[in-house]
Amino acid sequence: MIVIPAVDLRDGRCVRLREGRPDQETIFSDDPVAVALQWKELGAERLHVVDLDGAFAGEPRQTELVTKIVAAVAPVPVEVGGGLRDLRAVESAFETGARWVVVGTRAALDRGFLRDVCRRHAGRIIVAVDARGPRVAVKGWTEVVDDTVAEGGARARDAGAAALLYTDVGRDGTEMGPNVEETAALAGRVALPILASGGVGTIEDLRRLAAIPGVVGAVVGRALYTGAIDLRRASDVVASSSRRD
Repeated sequence: MIVIPAVDLRDGRCVRLREGRPDQETIFSDDPVAVALQWKELGAERLHVVDLDGAFAGEPRQTELVTKIVAAVAPVPVEVGGGLRDLRAVESAFETGARWVVVGTRAALDRGFLRDVCRRHAGRIIVAVDARGPRVAVKGWTEVVDDTVAEGGARARDAGAAALLYTDVGRDGTEMGPNVEETAALAGRVALPILASGGVGTIEDLRRLAAIPGVVGAVVGRALYTGAIDLRRASDVVASSSRRD
């Protein structure tokens, strides 16, 4: 398992939201490119970049800034998400130089789109399965649909997604610990690589996630920015745990 720093963009700044709520924002930097370079210098093997403005608006809003980040951290690969709800938006995200694109809302609401985008970009589409309780959250986590997380994951698997990004929205940005039980349950039901997200606050949290078969990465945000987790040490500890397993 690898530790993946999150770079969340809003109004051109690097921020973190608590529980996905736009009114619970902490600004960590006015220079997201410098932040991304910092994670590269500390040994990040991948970055997770989210256009929060796009997620709430339903269409990309930070494409120029994302392009700058991707270029600045090369050759570190970047996964990009936020407001990518049609094929053109997905193409635009790939044009930034991103290695993978994360789709969520449209993938949950439109099975045809999910199949089409996975077919067009085989091995490069990560499907976000965002959870409020057992249900999938969409539209910047502001609405919940009837589908369960397991159902959403199964559809992504059947469509040919490269991986699932599972986030417990209620824990995101809280550092209260990830939902290890549901992460393990999803990994056990769906034969896809899992990226775990939401609530990671300590290195012990990362050890617990690394022990779950199928979890290949953990996206970490606030805990890296506050210093609760040191990226170099966390990466070393997780790598050691993975070798022992």
